[in-house]
Amino acid sequence: MRLYRQFFGGVSGRSSALDPLDVLGDRLRVRHYSGKTVKSYLHWCRGYLDYCDGLNRDCRSSSSFTDYLTYLALQKKVAASTQNQAFNSILFLFRNVWGKEPSGIDAVRARKPKRLPVVLTPSEVKKVLENAGGAPGTVLRLCYSSGLRLGEAISLRVQDIDFESKSILVRSGKGEKDRITMLSPSIVPRLQVQLERAEELFRTASEPVTLPGALSRKYPNAGRDWRWWYVFPSPSLCRDESGAIVRHHIHPTGVQNEMREAVKASGITRRAGVHTLRHCFATHLLMSGMDLCEIQELLGHKNLETTRVYLHVMKNMRNSPRTDLLD
Repeated sequence: MRLYRQFFGGVSGRSSALDPLDVLGDRLRVRHYSGKTVKSYLHWCRGYLDYCDGLNRDCRSSSSFTDYLTYLALQKKVAASTQNQAFNSILFLFRNVWGKEPSGIDAVRARKPKRLPVVLTPSEVKKVLENAGGAPGTVLRLCYSSGLRLGEAISLRVQDIDFESKSILVRSGKGEKDRITMLSPSIVPRLQVQLERAEELFRTASEPVTLPGALSRKYPNAGRDWRWWYVFPSPSLCRDESGAIVRHHIHPTGVQNEMREAVKASGITRRAGVHTLRHCFATHLLMSGMDLCEIQELLGHKNLETTRVYLHVMKNMRNSPRTDLLD
């Protein structure tokens, strides 16, 4: 199918010179989009182009765009957030690959329902963390005590942790923004143990760790520098895009599984994942009296409105009805 698109362009109006997916990937990387975002955009645009090919539709037509989003909602029954992912991906394809502004598409953009995040009580969080061990357990404690996203926690480098100032530097967080968040004294002993284990692996390893962006080309030996070593290095090796053998950080699935088992062992029936700990971090800080703007900076939220949702969560937790008054 892809060779057909490249040499014949297909019946959907695609250029025969270059596959638009190749151009799309290049445009995304030039703009320094994260690898996860590039993968997501390519996935949705590939699905859209296949949809147009299958129905003999012009993929550069605005009507094809709107029909595909309708197809996702009515036939595939995807969630509003998923449909908006597809929307943003294909809109990028139109604007940055074909240089065209589609018309009449806002009418089909899904409205994401406003739901309050699940937040555990401090005692529930304590139970969960007590049932989590090993490196994944330390990652979970970081997500709660520092408000880190899972990807931010597992990709921490040795030099990102400042024990003296009790702070953590989060590099290239969501939106490719750096920020500084707090390092809780309670997690310092566990982090020091984890760093000792990482250093043991570092001293016997001959392969470099993966580096962000073009750093490996600018500083070829940085991947063998302890400062750039992962706090949570993977015990196994992998190949990077160039085919070189390198070491990455631990896989997020292991942490997610640890969280799932810890929640189950704690007897908590609500649906709680790793990201729930970040919600707990923000809500519990609000309950302790911290200013909302300070929490916004610690979380790395662009807009204060995003952080404000935790005010509603806190209000609901404080105003829970007293069932003993009904006796």
